[in-house]
Amino acid sequence: MTAEAAAEPAVDITGLPSWTLTEGQLGDLELLLMGAFAPLTGFLGPADVAGVTEQGELADGTPWPVPVVLDVPEGAVPASATKLTLNDPEGTPLAILDITGRSPVQPRERYVQTGRHARPDSAGSVMVRLSGPVTGFREPEHGPFRALRRTPAEVRVELGDGPVLAFATRRPLNSRQIGQLRHFAGQLKAKLLLLPLVSGPAEVVIRPEALVRAVSAAAKHLPPGTLLVPVPLAPRDTTAAREIAIRAMVAAAYGATHLLTDELDADRGGRSARDDVRVETPIPVMPGGEWAYDRAAEVWRPLALIEPGTEQSDLAFGELEDLLDRGEDVPAWFAPPGVTAELRLARPPRRQRGVVVFFTGLSGSGKSTIARALRDALAERGDRTVSLLDGDMVRQLLSAGLTFSRADRDLNIARIGYVATEVARHGGIAICAPIAPYEAARAQVRRMVSEVGDFLLIHVATPVAVCEARDRKGLYAKARAGLIDHFTGISDPYEEPRNADLTIDTSVMSRHEAVEAVLGLLTTGGWLRDPAA
Repeated sequence: MTAEAAAEPAVDITGLPSWTLTEGQLGDLELLLMGAFAPLTGFLGPADVAGVTEQGELADGTPWPVPVVLDVPEGAVPASATKLTLNDPEGTPLAILDITGRSPVQPRERYVQTGRHARPDSAGSVMVRLSGPVTGFREPEHGPFRALRRTPAEVRVELGDGPVLAFATRRPLNSRQIGQLRHFAGQLKAKLLLLPLVSGPAEVVIRPEALVRAVSAAAKHLPPGTLLVPVPLAPRDTTAAREIAIRAMVAAAYGATHLLTDELDADRGGRSARDDVRVETPIPVMPGGEWAYDRAAEVWRPLALIEPGTEQSDLAFGELEDLLDRGEDVPAWFAPPGVTAELRLARPPRRQRGVVVFFTGLSGSGKSTIARALRDALAERGDRTVSLLDGDMVRQLLSAGLTFSRADRDLNIARIGYVATEVARHGGIAICAPIAPYEAARAQVRRMVSEVGDFLLIHVATPVAVCEARDRKGLYAKARAGLIDHFTGISDPYEEPRNADLTIDTSVMSRHEAVEAVLGLLTTGGWLRDPAA
């Protein structure tokens, strides 16, 4: 029995507590309601999670590869609640969870999903795991390519009887994979089912709609009748074997009888580490095997069939991304022209791509001074559009009404990050210079920006003693006297970045030297043209 969407809510949702789902949780809910996670009817409880983790099966012995759980911050749902409304990121109610279990989540057990709706306020929170069946009463709204989103039942009817070879991926298809799909489909006399996994960031092209476009371009080189169905299967922090197994489970629900795997793609989908649990799959899993490009025949084929010395191996890991970032040609043997065109569209060269330069540091560290000087230097060059998100305009328009509480500080950074993301989305450079003392809030901005452009974190690591000596407004003195609460560096913590792209100490370098260091980073990284070239 699978979870199903009812025509109307089974109960009045007025007065029920609600939870706004993250992108990964939303994808899991949709797969539960569509039956793509059959036989699951809801989010798993402790016994099932333990069975899946330790033995690769549910508590009743049914094989299942990964936990499907709902983790929320403690206090987000009243302890007395027996039902919970599950909302999409826009706040629209989609389903009701009958809460049959509630258990604490140990840090090592925390189920990690990434995506554009992950929230910084839960990153360091104590989490609880809610379990129970779900009942849907409204279908999720889909954005681009909603016409391609079909239920497993609809796809099974369209595929009909006979063998079906599926390929599930977070990465655009290349010519090797196209050749493998044609080869194995021919051997099996099977129809082809392409399942781009659209929950969470896509490999290479980042955005899910770009992944669908690239896979659609590849489908033109596959046999007629090939079906393409986007699937909201979220990435999971799991092993490659379990990642392959959950893809096989979902593919089988859509009617596949076989699953072709690309070992490299599956490894990137989860951890490369292995565990000792044998994970069963409902359909045979076929590895693509070792293939290479035959330069003599100008075709991809199994390496064993190629005359030694005439083979061309695939691009190395990360090499495709580097070629696109630098604006260099993608080899013609790697992908068909239509796929390459979609790759270039989705991932333009860095010199044409939006980038956010995000300064962080204590009050008085010099970050605003450097940010303004950087803005001026880029304006003098004239080859990129620049927006400075700092100073009175930010304080009046974005930060007005906020306090110095942790929640309001995170909200302030989220607002700045949202505007910076929109600047980057349209190919501009956004320069931000907030204190941004908390790692979780900075990480959230990085996630938002990385879906549309690039993010560079600059830590202005000027010592607090120097910052205090520079303080013309006497803020540090007031903080030490207890007149200002929650003052970063005195009465509130500053979490130093561990992943800064550049660290600057203005106590030992001039403003000009600091700006040159940032310009050097932008130039060597390809976001700015080298004036000497």
